[in-house]
Amino acid sequence: MKKKSILDRLKEGPVLGDGGYLLELEKRGWVRAGPFTPEVALTCPDALRELHIEFREAGAEVLQALTFYASRDKLATVGLEDRLEDLNRAAVRIAREVAGDRCLVAGNLSLTWMYEAGSPTAADRVRKTFDEQLAVQIDEGVDFIIGETFSFLGEALIAVERARKTGLPTMVTICFENKDETAEGKSAAEAAKALIDAGADIVGMNCLRPPVHILAPMEEMRKATSGYLACQPVAYRTPKTRPDFTSLPEFPYALDPLQLTRKEMADYATNARDMGINYIGACCGTVAMHIREMARTLGKLAEDSRTWRKGGEKPMSAYEYYGHDHMKAGANH
Repeated sequence: MKKKSILDRLKEGPVLGDGGYLLELEKRGWVRAGPFTPEVALTCPDALRELHIEFREAGAEVLQALTFYASRDKLATVGLEDRLEDLNRAAVRIAREVAGDRCLVAGNLSLTWMYEAGSPTAADRVRKTFDEQLAVQIDEGVDFIIGETFSFLGEALIAVERARKTGLPTMVTICFENKDETAEGKSAAEAAKALIDAGADIVGMNCLRPPVHILAPMEEMRKATSGYLACQPVAYRTPKTRPDFTSLPEFPYALDPLQLTRKEMADYATNARDMGINYIGACCGTVAMHIREMARTLGKLAEDSRTWRKGGEKPMSAYEYYGHDHMKAGANH
């Protein structure tokens, strides 16, 4: 049976995305902090496969191929510019293998670090970069395209332009750093309108900021357009004065104490749904426990029903002994 497209699924209600890959794989020892390039798809495909499985089993309805930062210029920083095709191909194949008929697989484009506002030459380099990745990803059979983490609206618009040429549904999201605007000074509402006008099927925001600092601009987007919106925040707690987690001194080696709880991410999913956000996912710092609670709060995953015969007169675990078994998973104690 042919899988329903992302657009058909969105017509039926909110779609749950997956979580973060590069930072989690770095924590597990498979990605190097600094370049954060995704060669794990080649060097240890089983590690990537396992993370995809975790997100699938947690209830994600989309798996993103790990092709973020898999462009020639970015790979050149770690001496892998000649492995672009191998890497993009392997990443999509692994995601498709895990997805099976349960999840959609999204191809992925990301910021390039080569875009310059007002430079036709830089824009053409970005186009060439996107086209090179897309050719491989399309050949491997992705279901739709996600372009993400664009501080420059101009670069996001190029992503829309190139992705649309594939004929597949296109989702493109921008990110705000420490100011509530794009690098060119455009508001969330202005960016959403521009991306929709350019032909994107789904627009929104992702990365850099946690839910508390991303939902307000998402609400501006919701007021500005009736189209499909996507939101994928990070699962790290940041101060209002420095909402971009990559700007904090804790990035990237001391982020652990800043990680949000599964309940906080579940609350985000509820708030996003109630706000009218259609694609509810997450980004860096988001692991399977977060996606699982998000899936439950969105009614996409049932509570754990595995057999458990409690001890009877005496508790058989500290979970029972201290009364935690009366608490809902993820609840504050």
